Amino acid sequence: MTMWVFGYGSLLWNPGFPVARSERATLHGYARSFCMSSIHHRGTEEKPGLVLALDEQDGTRCTGLALAVEEGHEDRTLAELRERELISSAYVERMLDVHLDCGQVVNAVTYVIDPHHVQYCGGMPLEEQAHIIAHAVGGRGPNTEYLYNTADHLAEIGLNDPDLEWLSQRVRVISG
Repeated sequence: MTMWVFGYGSLLWNPGFPVARSERATLHGYARSFCMSSIHHRGTEEKPGLVLALDEQDGTRCTGLALAVEEGHEDRTLAELRERELISSAYVERMLDVHLDCGQVVNAVTYVIDPHHVQYCGGMPLEEQAHIIAHAVGGRGPNTEYLYNTADHLAEIGLNDPDLEWLSQRVRVISG
């Protein structure tokens, strides 16, 4: 049976595992947003950055990619994803149904935000997000790189995310 992973942020441009197949897919009931403080990868405890997370909200949806893990790499992929995504307990691993553009529904490993975790910061105004992203740097590099790569890859696969497009333009202005 194929193991699927739902990518909506950095997994779009840096899956970190062998992908056998990639399909545009939609997850209902969750919104992609910069609602998680990053104290490891894109910021520090002293100066947190922001990373994307799936925030559960009625009536919303997030379009990203369903990534089929290459056969024989499932165990290693899951272990590496857990090491990468569960560095703190802010993300929760869930098996959720995602709807592929071709009409198929697959159950995918999906990382969503725990809204009760201290790193959750949903509802922050976009202007405030832009200023944080423009200045934060963490263990995996500048927060700007994370934003730009994600926005660019969403555009490449024809996915429109107005908030990310606005943030990308605004952060470029702030960063000078």
